[in-house]
Parts: sequence; C-alpha cells; structure tokens
Amino acid sequence: MTGAVLEVRGLEVDFVQYERGLRRRVVRALTGMDLSAAPGEIVALVGASGAGKSLLAHAVLGLLPPNAVERGVVALDGQPLEPAARRRHAGHDLTLLPQAASFLDPVSSVGRQVRRSAELAGRPDPRAAAAAALERRGLGREVLRLYPHELSGGMARRVLLAMATLHEPRVLLADEPTTGLPADVVRTTLAEFRAMADGGCAVVLITHELRAAVAVADRVVIARDGRTLDTADPAAFTGDGAALAHPYTRALWQALPGNGFSVAEGV
Repeated sequence: MTGAVLEVRGLEVDFVQYERGLRRRVVRALTGMDLSAAPGEIVALVGASGAGKSLLAHAVLGLLPPNAVERGVVALDGQPLEPAARRRHAGHDLTLLPQAASFLDPVSSVGRQVRRSAELAGRPDPRAAAAAALERRGLGREVLRLYPHELSGGMARRVLLAMATLHEPRVLLADEPTTGLPADVVRTTLAEFRAMADGGCAVVLITHELRAAVAVADRVVIARDGRTLDTADPAAFTGDGAALAHPYTRALWQALPGNGFSVAEGV
C-alpha cells in the first residue's frame, strides 16, 4: 500500500518443538499473513480465536520466542526489518496494547507503572498525567494504590490502555482492547483510537468483535487459520452481507446476533 508506515507481506511463523529427547516437531502457526497500515487510518484485523491475530502483533514487534522461525517481510516506512531491529522500535514507533493483565508487573502498584509510562512518554508532570489517563477511563485515584491482582479483568484492560496511549506511537497495535469492557467504555475506547488515527497514528485494531470493528475501521482484514483471506470495505458490512465478496467474510457477518446467526456449511 502506498504511504503505509507498516507493511506485513507473506508472514509465516513456525515453532520448533522437541518431544521425548531429540524428536523434533514443527508447528506451523502462521501460513501467510498480509497487512498494511498508513498514518491516519484504523485497520481492523478480525478473526476467530486461533486465527493468528495476536501472533502477528508479537511478530511485528520482534517479540516471538526463541523457538520461532519467521519468514516473510515486516517493513517500517518501506524498509524491511529483522526482528532485532523491530524490537528497538518497540515502545517507541511501534507500541503494543496487550490483551492480558499478565503484562502488568505483579509487584508494582498501578500508580507506579502508569507514572513510569508517563515519564517514558516525556510528560512534564507524570503523576498528574497518570491520574488523568486513568480518570478518562472511569478509574478513580484509588486505583493508583492497587496492585494488578486487585484489579478486575476490565480494570486491567483500562490500565493497559492508559499506559499504551500515554505515548504518541506511529503505529499502535491494539490486541483485543474492548473485550469485557462496559458498552460506554467500549465507545470511548474506539473514539480514542479514531482520534489517534486522525492525529496521524496508524492503528491496527486486533479483535474478534466484528461489529465494533466495522463501526470505527477504515479497512477490515479477515484472518483464518494463520492466513489473511480478505480485505473488505466497512461499508460492505450491511444487510445480509451480499456486498461482501469473500464467502468466509460474509459468513462471519451473517453469524452475528441480529444477522440471523446463520452458519454456512463448509465455511
């Protein structure tokens, strides 16, 4: 894509495992992922659990484990980068908003962790910035004193969102950022992603919530079984999905509540 800050082309990932001594087994996890994102747009990467969405995000940041074997191209500003080079961009040009609370430090308070993010982002008053970032997500100052194990799943996601968006990354990879959140917080979160994109950030929204993705995305990329199958215009997700060209994309849309829960055979 012309003007893309992030490009993923033909990404394949294998994991090498050993069983019973030296017996070697190769597990193919990604079989061909393609994705691009330009400044000013939200690209939604949609698929069921196990489609390879989160794995793609970790590959982009060079965060795959040592037993991973990667093929394909991951480029920033048109320049293909090896995993080590991508790791140097992680947390700066490339920021991951993870889905798991395990990304929080279990022995450090929420306040300390969010303040540290504010410091790294160059905020002049990290303490005030941390409190304001949490308040915008419906979390009061009392949360600053809590530890990760004292947070609910939804609260932990909001803390992670606050930390990730204190930076001004060129690319934000948001991994399942709205799962388990109240409807009003989902709307606020998606509006924040839209504002970040409008400010020049390239946002990759990784989700299995198709309807939420369609509401905010500029393009929707559909993944299945470690491969990207389709790129669709959000405007095509309407009615019975007749405007959607790919049968799997159409089947995902038709299977949603309100669209008949229809499941096509063999798709």
